Amino acid sequence: MTAATRPPVGPTPVGPDEPVAPAAGVAADTGSAETRRSARSGVAGLLGAATSGLFGFVLAVVITRGYGTAGAGAFFAAIGVVTVATAVCTLGAETGLMWALPRRTAGVRGDAARLLPVALIPPLLAGLLVAGVGVLVADALAPRLLGGSGASGDALLTVTFAAVPVVVAMTLLLAALRCVRPIRAYVGVQFLLLPVARPVLVGAAALAGGGLLAGMTGWLVPAALALLACLTLVAGPLGLGRGATLRPVRSDWSTFWRFALPRAASAAIDAGSMWVGVLLTSVLAGPADAGVFGAVGRYVLAGQLAMQGLRVAVSPQLSRLLGRGERAAAAAVHRQLTIWGLVLSWPVYLLLAVFALAFLQLFGPEFTAGVPAMTVLALAMLVNTGVGNVQSLLLMGGRSGLHLVATVAGLTVTVSLGLWLIPSYGATGAAVAWAAGIATENLTAAGFARSVVREPLFDAAMVRAAAVTVAGVGLAAGAGVLAGGRGLPGLLVALAVLLAGCVGMLTLPRVRAGIRGTMRQIRAGDNAATAAEPTPASTRGR
Repeated sequence: MTAATRPPVGPTPVGPDEPVAPAAGVAADTGSAETRRSARSGVAGLLGAATSGLFGFVLAVVITRGYGTAGAGAFFAAIGVVTVATAVCTLGAETGLMWALPRRTAGVRGDAARLLPVALIPPLLAGLLVAGVGVLVADALAPRLLGGSGASGDALLTVTFAAVPVVVAMTLLLAALRCVRPIRAYVGVQFLLLPVARPVLVGAAALAGGGLLAGMTGWLVPAALALLACLTLVAGPLGLGRGATLRPVRSDWSTFWRFALPRAASAAIDAGSMWVGVLLTSVLAGPADAGVFGAVGRYVLAGQLAMQGLRVAVSPQLSRLLGRGERAAAAAVHRQLTIWGLVLSWPVYLLLAVFALAFLQLFGPEFTAGVPAMTVLALAMLVNTGVGNVQSLLLMGGRSGLHLVATVAGLTVTVSLGLWLIPSYGATGAAVAWAAGIATENLTAAGFARSVVREPLFDAAMVRAAAVTVAGVGLAAGAGVLAGGRGLPGLLVALAVLLAGCVGMLTLPRVRAGIRGTMRQIRAGDNAATAAEPTPASTRGR
């Protein structure tokens, strides 16, 4: 961010293309301090993501059991509509807030509050426009997009489009909340309120026989509750209602949207990557295949929640570091959290690949047709989690244009292969297309991130962690397949073996020492980081 967009307080601001590298000794101390700081935020994000993943799975079970393959396909397609529409309408402003707010001063006398009109007004106008047009054309779109919804399709799509402005506002205020409050506030709203309330309300609607419209309403109501919670939590730190200025200057608009607009397209692609597949499958192969693919996608996205939890936990920290030119510290944080994400995510995806049948049987026997799709996508996600949050490095470094290139490459591969494969292979074709897009986007983004950060993003510790994870889970999965096949009995055996192995590893002195070191980081993360360097004015109030 340029000097014109910050007050003349604190250290001289540094833009993403004008780094000032610290001295070698200072860089080493800073890197160590920043990894300690990231440990505390990372654990909070992981705990929240685990809760969100659990209740996300419960929600998928409620939808699939309550509405069947065709009804679930229509329900997932409706969720896809609001998800993609919201991602388009936010115009990249949520990432812009994550990038810009940590570089500003919060409080009554700060300049952070005046970013809110800049970030909120254009997306809300876009949301209102999309909602209005969507409501008008819902009758024409419903038969194509929501083929399994029956007579309620028109009303279902109308409610879905009408909710877009609310979900847009919630998404933007969640981003602001992450930057101005401790991580636990964000976790409470994003990872607890939303995922816990949704299966409860959707399940209540299904049990009451309310149909798809009532179920979708139950899915949308928590967004309004989250919006109110975010408004309450953001107001204090930004000084809203206590004299903080909300009138932006011209440079606020230009600087913010110069970053956010390239992110607008990539955000839509990121959020819609799965839902594009659901909608294409619904149109090209029918609602039943779309329901199967949507159920598979819920598992795949649940496995990704560990990486998402880590990303939202440390994105403001990465923005601050990269904005000050401290690339070595940012790379150290990235490497540490990539190891965490790999160790936590790879077992999930390896088990999903081997025991896809067991997982899909939980949704009902009609969903077991998605076994090949589940296996393909689970293996593709090993690439996604293996490279770490390279997208965050690009975005928080201000290189939203490069991120857009990577996401467009992935979307092009997904859609091209989807149009070719889905008509003949249904959900399996959609999975192959999405898997190819995932690999393309992540490998491209990893190459860009390495060139931007100019520090090693991978090291021997990551290779060792990957090898140990694959070997351990592979042995447990092999024992499960031999003992009980690829169904639920085999999965239970594999989980038991894996649990026994984890308990056994706790007896190793090296493992215990590593756990103690991590716990010290968590307990002393903020204090240690603060002791290592003074807090700049641009980060006060967060």
